[in-house]
Amino acid sequence: MQQRGCLLDEAHGLLSEPGISMAADEFPIVTGRIGDGRRVRLELIADTMVTRRLPQLWLKVTLFEGALRDGPSLGALARPTGSEYYSLVHGFAEWMRPPEMDMSLLMRGDGRATAEQVAIAGRHFQRLFADKKVKEAVITAKATRLVYQASQGERAAHMFLRQARFSLETVPAATITQAIVLAAGLSTIYSEADRPPVLQVA
Repeated sequence: MQQRGCLLDEAHGLLSEPGISMAADEFPIVTGRIGDGRRVRLELIADTMVTRRLPQLWLKVTLFEGALRDGPSLGALARPTGSEYYSLVHGFAEWMRPPEMDMSLLMRGDGRATAEQVAIAGRHFQRLFADKKVKEAVITAKATRLVYQASQGERAAHMFLRQARFSLETVPAATITQAIVLAAGLSTIYSEADRPPVLQVA
């Protein structure tokens, strides 16, 4: 449990006004602001739900908007199994045709997106999910969320002890930065005409 508490230590130097708390499972929750002033929340999810697959440690980035946006909610989930209890995409009612990818992709929304917005989001998801570490990407009126692979469980611990052990002391700053930048790019796809900017974290 003490080791878990240090997993997001690298995030403190990347954010302004950083703060930390602990979830019920003793994984840390880090909050702060990125360079443009928006508030961000970083969480970790230990996913052991899929059989015949090593446990996954997901980094969940939630980037909050300063004001509500007038836009639809939609998202995409890579390699869906139905066991993604942390997924927002599973909660959306409308099914959409995902972009052509070399993997399965579930794309759903709240039913308010225009055909042009769906096309813009699809093109962005096609680029975004080219990074195989991206598990889920969602954009709503209030926030943008990205679920990104931080680590994969140790094979021996999983096979012989059925434990979820991850061979890292802390999630690297580069991993956290990449996930935040991808989330920031997703948040601007409608206003920036499908050209997400490169954003400094802090």
